[in-house]
Amino acid sequence: MKHLLFTAALSLTTPLHAAEIWVTNEKDDTISVIDVDTLEVTRTIPTGERPRGITFSKDYSRVYICASDSDTVQVMDPNTGQVLHDLPSGEDPEQFVLHPNDRHLYIANEDDAVTTVVDTESRKVIAQINVGIEPEGMAVSPDGKIAITTSETTNMAHWIDTETRELFANTLVDSRPRHAEFTAGGSELWVSSEIGGTITVFDTANQSEKAKIEFAVKGVHPDRVQPVGFEFTEDEKTAFVALGPSNHVAVVNAETFEVEDYILVGRRVWHMDFSPDKSLLFTTNGVSGDVTVIDVASREALKSVKVGRFPWGAAMRP
Repeated sequence: MKHLLFTAALSLTTPLHAAEIWVTNEKDDTISVIDVDTLEVTRTIPTGERPRGITFSKDYSRVYICASDSDTVQVMDPNTGQVLHDLPSGEDPEQFVLHPNDRHLYIANEDDAVTTVVDTESRKVIAQINVGIEPEGMAVSPDGKIAITTSETTNMAHWIDTETRELFANTLVDSRPRHAEFTAGGSELWVSSEIGGTITVFDTANQSEKAKIEFAVKGVHPDRVQPVGFEFTEDEKTAFVALGPSNHVAVVNAETFEVEDYILVGRRVWHMDFSPDKSLLFTTNGVSGDVTVIDVASREALKSVKVGRFPWGAAMRP
C-alpha cells in the first residue's frame, strides 16, 4: 500500500513530458517539437500559415504562435497540439512578447506599422500604437513598465509606456533592427541590426547608447554577417548571437561587449533558445532546415536536428 501511495504521489509531481524545444517552420506551416534528452523530433504539429514568433504562457499550459500569413495569433494546448482559439493580432504579426502579467501580448504588425496589444483573457485588442515602418522585434522590461518595438525601415527602437500605451522615446540603431532583449535586471536594452551588422546596447534609465558591438567572422564577407536573434546566459555574463547567412553564432562577453568566439552552425541561423538548465542552446537554421545543438560550456556544436522547411522561432518548454 505504501508503495502504491508513493507511486501515486510521485506521478502528481513528475512532469508528464520531457523538456522540449518548440520550433516554428515557416514554409511547412508546422511546429517541430524536439526532446531535449534525446535530441530528436518527437512531434510535428500543424499551424496556421507561415508561423514565426512563438512563446509560452508562464505556466506553460498554452503556447502562442504568430501565424503571420493567416493574420492571427493562435493559442494552442501544448499537450494535445490542438488550436484552442485565435486571437486578433492585426495584419502580418511577426514577433510578439508576453507581458510579465501573463495576460497582455504586444505584437509587431509589419505591414501596418503598429504595435497591437491583445488581452489574452478577453481575446480583444486593447490598444494599437503607431510605430515606425515595418516593425519586427518586441521586448518588455522585467518590471513590465516598458515595451520595445523595433522598426526595420525606420531603423529605430520605439519605447512604449505600458501603462499609458504611448511612445515616450525613439532611439536610432543601425540598418534593419531585428531583435530586442532587456537584461534580466532591466538596466540594459540590446537591439540587433541585421544589415548594419551590429548590436546596440542602451542604458534603460535614459535611453542613451552605451555600446556598439560589431562582428567579423574569418573567411566570411561582412555583408553576410547579419545579427538577428540572441540570448543571454543565466548569469548574464555571456550573450549568444545568431549571425544569419554567415552561418555562425557569436559568443559575446556581455560585461566588456567584446566578441570572444564564433561557432559554426547551420545555414542562415535566425533565432535560438536554451534548454531548461541552460546547458544546451538550440539554434534555428532557416536555409538548411535544421536546428544546431550547442554545448554552452564548451561552446561547441554537438548535433544538427532535421526539422521542417525554414525553421524560424524557438521556445523552450520544461
